[in-house]
Amino acid sequence: MKKRGKLSNNLKGGWALLFIVLALITAVTMFLPMWEVIVVGTSSTLDSSSAGLKLWWHEFSLEGFEYVFKVTKLAKPFINSLFVTTVGTIIQVFLAALAGYVLIQKELPFRNAISSFIMLTMMVPGDLTLISVYQLNKQLHLLNSYQGLILNGLISGFSIMMMRNYFQTVPYTLEEAARIDGSGELGIFARIYMPISLPGLATVFFMEYVARWNSIMLPATLVTDESLYTLPVMLKAMIMSTESTSGASVAPDNAIMAAIIITTVPLLLIYVFAQKFLLNGISMGAVKE
Repeated sequence: MKKRGKLSNNLKGGWALLFIVLALITAVTMFLPMWEVIVVGTSSTLDSSSAGLKLWWHEFSLEGFEYVFKVTKLAKPFINSLFVTTVGTIIQVFLAALAGYVLIQKELPFRNAISSFIMLTMMVPGDLTLISVYQLNKQLHLLNSYQGLILNGLISGFSIMMMRNYFQTVPYTLEEAARIDGSGELGIFARIYMPISLPGLATVFFMEYVARWNSIMLPATLVTDESLYTLPVMLKAMIMSTESTSGASVAPDNAIMAAIIITTVPLLLIYVFAQKFLLNGISMGAVKE
């Protein structure tokens, strides 16, 4: 009994130490950088330009936010990102659900081969295809257009495989009963699989929404018209450009950090809404073969 008690105490001590280490790593790698972004973004222009790590305010100010909306005109890129990301993600999740439903059909020829090919596409870095993607969009006249920003990336191998895994958790007896009642494929898909798989749909929607919202390489490749800039492309222009759009000096640090804060807010709101689905959704989609 003493040995068991000692072993239990050692395990508790080990878990406590592991928790402390993980908490410190999280604080250093995630919390501190974001906290500095908040502090710099809400500091005066003079304070934000000083060197060194800034973890508290010398002078609280919203000058950075005023610069963002008055000089860089961030409202238009914000609307562009909101429109392109929302529409593109909704279509992408729907297509992934359709593809996932097809892949669970036992009568589908070469089902395993198709699944393997989809997984193979996930191993190809997107940056390697940028030149071919640019050429294809140029030939289809999709450059500098909302259609190009929405259509590119609509098919995601990751989303398809996730939805396939979710659908495989649905009891097959429900599908058989629906077929006996005379339901067609679309009816079974819409009335059985979609409602039951709402956690999976929400999880895939959240992940793809974040990926689209933060995407910079593809929009920067397809768009040169400033009126079609998304938020990440505008942030890139603010950081790397030697001049602002008004011809003034380069954007100050507090304006850049303020723009990052504005970019992050929609993702936080979506996370608050979707977090109840994420834990169950990710675990269900990950463990099912």
